[in-house]
Amino acid sequence: MPIYQAIVLAIVQGLTELLPVSSSAHVIVVAELFRQNMSTPANALLLVMLHTGTMLAVIVYFWRRWVETFFSTWQAFWRFVQLIFVASLVSGIVALPVIFVVERILGRNGHPVAIEALFHKLNWIAPALAAGGLLILYAGWREARARVAPNGARRSVSGLDTLVMGIAQGFAIPFRGFSRSGSTISAGLLNDGDRMEIESFSFAMAVAITPLAIARELYRLLRAAHRAGVNVPWAAALTPSVVGMACAFVAGLLALRWLSRWLEQGRWYLFGIYCLVAAVVVQALYLRGW
Repeated sequence: MPIYQAIVLAIVQGLTELLPVSSSAHVIVVAELFRQNMSTPANALLLVMLHTGTMLAVIVYFWRRWVETFFSTWQAFWRFVQLIFVASLVSGIVALPVIFVVERILGRNGHPVAIEALFHKLNWIAPALAAGGLLILYAGWREARARVAPNGARRSVSGLDTLVMGIAQGFAIPFRGFSRSGSTISAGLLNDGDRMEIESFSFAMAVAITPLAIARELYRLLRAAHRAGVNVPWAAALTPSVVGMACAFVAGLLALRWLSRWLEQGRWYLFGIYCLVAAVVVQALYLRGW
């Protein structure tokens, strides 16, 4: 892949991975416009590096806030670890059966198809974007009406917050276009959670499962290369991947500042409107043969 295309994809990934608008949907659409197959070994490696860059951006951006809240005492840290474990476990319990069922229902001639291949198509991404947009719109509308935590009061993340956010993340994991951050933050807001606390915990959940997602992508990359009887072009893919990771890191930091500002100002619903518009655009691209 040319360097300029890797940089564009990195910026798109960095911005949309951390905004509640689904990075996978945007990256797939841009890759389609570039006529790039993101399942090739070199491009799959690029995606792994882009995810690594955005994960590092989350850690850098939230580290001070996490230290002040979740890491302030040993008791707070232990409670945080327990909540993250429960959220990740619930996500896995929800996601794995969904993936199993979808791969078999939508498989061809009774043969299951990898969910990544199914939801690489624009006609599946558009409805997922629309569903995520409606969820964000409803959560933003309800949270604006409720106006919980008055007078600057803060409510810590509860066990119930953890459960509903874990369930939301579990449904978001398999479906390209259904944003993980959008679903988890919306679920927390619908449970009357504090905006900043829910945001911090949502991205802590993302950091917890991102290494597993990266490991899965690396496994798929190596397995695909082995089946095709080709070697992964590590040397040729290294430069665009490293450049892309750096660009995704910077774009991710900018995206997090944007998200935090809009969330704290009660503009969460605007991301929902964007998702609905994006769904229409993606569906139009599909109808035009992309």
